[in-house]
Order: sequence, then C-alpha cells, then structure tokens
Amino acid sequence: MNKQSIFYLFSCLAFCFSTAHAAEEEKSMPYSYASYFQCSPASEADVDELVTTTYAKAYDEAKKEGAILGWGWLQHHTGGKWRRILYHTAADVNALLDAQEVIGEKLTKAIGDGPDALSKGCTTHEDYIWQYVTGSNPEGPADRGTASMSVYFYCDITADEKIDEIVKTTFAKVYNANVGEGKLTSWGWNTHVVGGKYRKLATMTAASYKDLLAAREVILEQLYSDKANEKPAQEFSKMCKSHSDYLWTIAKEN
Repeated sequence: MNKQSIFYLFSCLAFCFSTAHAAEEEKSMPYSYASYFQCSPASEADVDELVTTTYAKAYDEAKKEGAILGWGWLQHHTGGKWRRILYHTAADVNALLDAQEVIGEKLTKAIGDGPDALSKGCTTHEDYIWQYVTGSNPEGPADRGTASMSVYFYCDITADEKIDEIVKTTFAKVYNANVGEGKLTSWGWNTHVVGGKYRKLATMTAASYKDLLAAREVILEQLYSDKANEKPAQEFSKMCKSHSDYLWTIAKEN
C-alpha cells in the first residue's frame, strides 16, 4: 500500500479533543479524525521519532495553510491494546477528509511512497470520527496538560441526545469546578460520528497523572454522592453501561 493510500485510511486526540465550543447553541462543533494504533513496543521509539519530526512538519504546514485546526500524537501510558493516537481536527467532516489528502501528499514528498516506520511498527489501527460537544475553555482551544485520560463509553445509540444533555447541564458544572492548579488543566466531551463500538468520549488532562487521577476521584464523588447530581448521574450510567479507560502522554500537539 502506498503512502497516499495509507493516509486515506488514517490520520486523533485523544484529546484532542480540545478544540473550542461555540457560545451559540446552533453553531456546529469541530470534528476530530482519530486513528488508534496497535504497535510493536520494540518499534515505538522509531515510530515516535518519525511522527514528532517528519510527520509534525507536514501537519504543522497543513495547519498553517488552514487545512486543519490542529493535530496531535499521544503515547500509551496505561490501558488497553491501543498504543498510539494520531489525530487532526477540522470544522466539518469534509474538511477532515480533504486534509488527509493534503497531509498525505506532503508526507509522500518528504518520505517517499514506500512503507515507513509507522506503517512497519504499527500494523493495525482503528479509525474514529468524533464531534466535540462541550468542555472547558469555551472561548478558544484549550491549553492541555501533558498527562491525559480518555474514557470511551459504550452507550445506547438511541439515547445520544439525552446523554449529551446530561453532560452539558449536570456534568459540565462539576468538571469546570475541578479545573485549576493541582486539578484538571482541561476536559472535553465528544460524540461518535463514524467508527467502532464506542459512542462517547470523555477527555481530561492535567499537569501530572497524580493530579489527573485525584481530580477524577473528586469528580466521581461529586457526581454520584451529591444529591443534586445523583439522579442524572445514575440515569447516565443506565444509558452508558460500560467503558474503557486509557491514560495517555501527549507527546505532540499543535
């Protein structure tokens, strides 16, 4: 498979997942194209070197040209089978897909048409398109900590709007109250557009994993023990009955 074809298949982030949401309810939220890679641990150093140098140049150029809003590369810390995330963000799905062609051309020019360290070292991946729903820093893209957590929820597909409404009206207040020094740096909530079984994605970042996990513990306590939040939180749990947690290190974002 040539370089161009590879980039028709993939391009995240977690995380990123940190683009701005609009003040007006009717305004469309940004989208993210995230590729979740399974990699050989022995190859990951070479993969990271390639992405944070050569790939970074191509993605940074695409952002400067306006093809994407941002991009990122996340490294596995704790969790399941996914080892790396490569993502880019744009205003709509068409722009996400157009950006793949733009970036693919840049990478083919820089590396050539044959397999590179990424395609050799990370032979399997899953693609998702997410749409940002709500989160911190509504006036612009969030400054994110280097320690990141993603919670992927398996939810009732018929309850998408109700789930998002609970997050916006109940969960958001609790998350926002736990953003600050020694707490979360940012958080975001995303909904499934295209991809696998997970329907919702919650992201959190902090300056350290200790701050991140401590803030998460407080948030869960406030959501499920506080009388004002307990009922909607329990309703949410009935609609999203299972989830998968990952801790990520944000190696590169722009």
